[in-house]
Amino acid sequence: MIKSLDKKLQEIHANPSSKAFIIADAKDADMAFGVRATGTRNYLAKSGEIPAQFSPEVWTREEFGYRSLPEYLEIIREIVAQNVVDIMLMSASVNEQLSIKEGLFRNSPMTPAARANDTSDVWAIRHGSYVKEPSETFRSASIDYIQCGKVECERVGAQPEFPGANLGLYSITYVNDLERDRKALLAFKEFREEAERKKFRYFLEVFDPNVNSGIPPEKLGEFINDNIIRTLAGVTEAGRPIFLKIVYHGPRFMEELVQYDPHMIVGVLGGSAGTTYDAFKLIHDAQKYGAHVALFGRKINNAEHQLAFIEMLRLITDGLISPEEAVRAYHGVLQAKKIKPRLVLEKDLQLTEQAMSYGGEKKTVVTVSQKPACMCAGKAKTAAVPADTEKGASSPLWPVNADGTPNFAKMDSQQRLSYNLSRLNRKFKI
Repeated sequence: MIKSLDKKLQEIHANPSSKAFIIADAKDADMAFGVRATGTRNYLAKSGEIPAQFSPEVWTREEFGYRSLPEYLEIIREIVAQNVVDIMLMSASVNEQLSIKEGLFRNSPMTPAARANDTSDVWAIRHGSYVKEPSETFRSASIDYIQCGKVECERVGAQPEFPGANLGLYSITYVNDLERDRKALLAFKEFREEAERKKFRYFLEVFDPNVNSGIPPEKLGEFINDNIIRTLAGVTEAGRPIFLKIVYHGPRFMEELVQYDPHMIVGVLGGSAGTTYDAFKLIHDAQKYGAHVALFGRKINNAEHQLAFIEMLRLITDGLISPEEAVRAYHGVLQAKKIKPRLVLEKDLQLTEQAMSYGGEKKTVVTVSQKPACMCAGKAKTAAVPADTEKGASSPLWPVNADGTPNFAKMDSQQRLSYNLSRLNRKFKI
């Protein structure tokens, strides 16, 4: 099975101006948040019911609301079956269950990946204070555990195949402290040399400092960009990451990094959940200014309907819908499926400044974006999903070609939204 990731990487390297865009879903949060990693159960909030196996004398609705691991795994299976994202990032243990034991990705164009290290700034457990301390290097999983689920894999032939993932996320957090940053670089050197020997691919995540670094927030983009270039300058092609994952610091710093080396593929991380508009605007702007990858974890996992949320991300990166239209379309799906949104549409169309650390502290106050033109008269309402319209059928909602296919060139924004809502109607059977 040819993986969509490999096809897109090849296309981007052949043409750095390509619109090919890689979307990754980060379902590795069990290496950071513990019990809360799986996300909340929407149906509990809706029905007020507690599963029969749990005693109401022990658990209340407010206290008990996190999915179980089996439920978490089932969501991953559904997303793999949807076939929209390109990479599924997991912990080594989840990778073992789904990749090695079940062979979930064997006949899928999606690429499995696992978190290859877990520095202390992701230890966001309840009542803990680890994320408030300067990041320390640490690795729970070995490359062999990720590739084959045991301490040492059997390596036969020049290109051995493994039942597990052969792609990992390696993370570095620079804190502007000489000794700590030196230790982080030494650990990275050890990892990438091992990865090269074991023919293990990786992508590199570079976090902003998780403690006060003495660097003004408006200059963090310069600090991170320079550290990335300096770090990789001593690494030849055989040991380089296939792409980067960084905080989006805005157009200037994204373009600065992309133009420095057109073959250094840059991606953005999603940060905390925020509003739906935060996520859709982030992926749109990052792509606009040169990013070719987005890796969203909490933004997807905390969505009311993960499959619909992911579908919107792809529509945005394919240039078929704007972030504002996507928020309305997403709420249309929720409305049609009778799912109560976390935020009403008007609030979900607000742009907030997102915390990018695992600790979740807000860095600036909330700002509200200029509201997009409303589809309706009066106050903003949820976009209704139009009736199903098959190819070739006469439709007053959007222009069509002579053969009945949609004519995207002649569509205005409202017609494009109507078309995509109709497509979602068919896709999600609403």
